[in-house]
Amino acid sequence: MKRIKINKKWMLYCSLIGAALFYYAWQIEPFNVDYVEMELEIEHLPEQLEGKTIMQISDTHIGDRFDYQYLIENFQIAQELNPDIVVYTGDFLAYKSPKQYEQLAEVAPYFVKGKLATIGVLGNHDYGKNWNEPAVADQIEQDLESAGITILRNESIEIDGLTIMGIDDYYGTNFEGEKLMKTYDSTKANLVLCHHPDVMDLPIWNGYKGWVLAGHTHGGQVKFPFLPPPILPVKNRTYSSGKIDFEDGRTLYINRALGHTYQIRFNVRPEITLFTLKTKKI
Repeated sequence: MKRIKINKKWMLYCSLIGAALFYYAWQIEPFNVDYVEMELEIEHLPEQLEGKTIMQISDTHIGDRFDYQYLIENFQIAQELNPDIVVYTGDFLAYKSPKQYEQLAEVAPYFVKGKLATIGVLGNHDYGKNWNEPAVADQIEQDLESAGITILRNESIEIDGLTIMGIDDYYGTNFEGEKLMKTYDSTKANLVLCHHPDVMDLPIWNGYKGWVLAGHTHGGQVKFPFLPPPILPVKNRTYSSGKIDFEDGRTLYINRALGHTYQIRFNVRPEITLFTLKTKKI
């Protein structure tokens, strides 16, 4: 039988490369925030909002999963960009116990605020265990409102002529997306916030034409080159991250999240998005 010689130097090189990649994915990329800038075109946009900015922050996951000082530092950096409107698209906490309320109180003074408005919707993790604890969601809403963030739960709010519609979490106990979208007025400027991208496939949209800003997926957190993310918490696996044009008047943008459900990222940097508002020509 022929013996196969093992090149110990080659094995050492492979081990070192593997260790370096693991360290990068564990300690570097999870905290290397990508500040993405892009235009957001809206029909019937009021003249006074032309060129104004909307900052999207998603999935902060405040809790015990990583050092949330990282969130505070990036909130301070993002605030220097002086956004006009800030929107948060859910999963403020990685809720496990009431301890997370105390952690939220530590971070709350640093949340990025908009000059015109600061608005958010809740995500599945904001609904406690098995996304089935409405009292947890109510407490988080109360704490966020006290911190200056208006939480929309199947509600809308008008900011200088822009109607922002907030759909409560799809997996939570208070999802009423169809009821909200019945209030859609196509003659006005509109924007929808929704944590879970799978809501795009529900028959709730009432002819809506416009942008939907979502989160939830974190872009999968790990994506090998030329391959889709192996893990995505959605039914429709085309909903990974970035801009998706539905070619029916709707455009979805999925933010890759600022926080993490687990501290590992590879080829999927955390994200804060800064949109510049433009009038869409009809």
